[in-house]
Amino acid sequence: SVRRSITPAKSAVLVCDVWDAHWCRTAAERSADLACRIDELTRAARSVGARIVHSPSGTLEYYEGTPQRQRMKSLPMVEPPEPLELPDVGLPIDDSDGGCDTGDCQPQPGRRPWRRQHAAIEIAEEDVISEDGGEVYSMLRGAGIDTLFFTGVHVNMCVLDRPFGIKQMTRWGVDCVLVRDLTDSMYNPKRAPYVSHDEGTRLVVEHIERHWCPTTTSGELAALLKGCS
Repeated sequence: SVRRSITPAKSAVLVCDVWDAHWCRTAAERSADLACRIDELTRAARSVGARIVHSPSGTLEYYEGTPQRQRMKSLPMVEPPEPLELPDVGLPIDDSDGGCDTGDCQPQPGRRPWRRQHAAIEIAEEDVISEDGGEVYSMLRGAGIDTLFFTGVHVNMCVLDRPFGIKQMTRWGVDCVLVRDLTDSMYNPKRAPYVSHDEGTRLVVEHIERHWCPTTTSGELAALLKGCS
């Protein structure tokens, strides 16, 4: 776990791909639960001056023309540095089947059941919306933000690998922290290492701590934020 003091004005919370629907039934159920808890954290962070970045990939047409999307599009672009050459060690779980743990869900190539971010997560007037890594980086640097807290799904896929995800931001020198109880994995226990879904998620979090960035919990972060109010 990360142990540090934080300055809210120099911090941001990113919400990754918490959609309103999913092709996997249990993934959708867990995401709905996470959405309510992520909203609690983002409200607390926002109230003390931290920025909130909503990144529901593949749904930005829904938000086109909104102030939160327009604000991000109008920001001056900041050229990222040459990416750090960091080793990309393989994950400790086999998610090659898509990770559905029910056995009765199948993705439909070319079709996305999600249309927007889950409605339980408030998008406030002062927030921003983007799925573009360059935009997110430019916002962080332009606003003097030095710590980016990641929430959302799925930790072994989108949270790590999106253009705005942990790997890319870490390679660009951004100080990233995963909020480990506000994420989930796509993992099928019938695949290696043949452990429970929750244990598979824990193994990925441990992998991120070892190879990419520190983690914290929503309780720890909320306590830090409360101390700044």
